[in-house]
Amino acid sequence: MNLNQVTIPSLDVEKAVSFYKKLGLNLIVEALPRYVRFECPNGESTLSIHKVEKLPTRNGIILYFEEENLNHTVKELQQKGIKFTQLPEDKSWLWREARLTDLDGNNIILFKAGKNRKNPPWRIN
Repeated sequence: MNLNQVTIPSLDVEKAVSFYKKLGLNLIVEALPRYVRFECPNGESTLSIHKVEKLPTRNGIILYFEEENLNHTVKELQQKGIKFTQLPEDKSWLWREARLTDLDGNNIILFKAGKNRKNPPWRIN
């Protein structure tokens, strides 16, 4: 099994397109104003955004994007006007993470985990 895509809600898909292009995703389907789809620059997964009239109010979505050169990427995104809620920080689960939200409040974590993403020392065999 392979994860194909994740779809997230947005009140304004056109504004979301601009935001996710700044993050470095490539737009591959454009059906504005209702739907768009991006491909990640690495790997095979895609991200879709669909228009909603109201955003979810419970625990929201968290998108994780792995970035090999996390510190450099965060600096580049800051120069493009992207604001972070947490700058890169080492976590006890052996990942380095930076956090931000998109324009609709969806949570995004840019991280570097290397081998610990799928093979942490506590992995069950």
